Amino acid sequence: MADNEFNARGVRIERFLRSVTRAGQVLIKDGRLELLTSNGREIDSAPVQSVRASKPWFVDGDQAMATVNGTRYRLTLGSQDTKSTSAKTGSGAASRFLDAVRSARGHSQKR
Repeated sequence: MADNEFNARGVRIERFLRSVTRAGQVLIKDGRLELLTSNGREIDSAPVQSVRASKPWFVDGDQAMATVNGTRYRLTLGSQDTKSTSAKTGSGAASRFLDAVRSARGHSQKR
């Protein structure tokens, strides 16, 4: 798989109550989820099989939760999602992220 399965830029990434980056990147490629800073430095990464991702029930809009290597991150996905070319809401970005994680799990199980 040469193409990115999911790529979002301008993502606010928080660990616990601390902001790690305000303009990070979430990348799913070749069965791996990578959280990157705005400079491209890796915050955390893991195979999608070991990543737990969900949408918090107590939050409106464009947020998703991801547990990577036992660390829980809150991802605020904005309208700067690179796969989004039309005007979509932030909740659509979070839904696309969750769909991409599920899809990548399905692809990596077939290998």
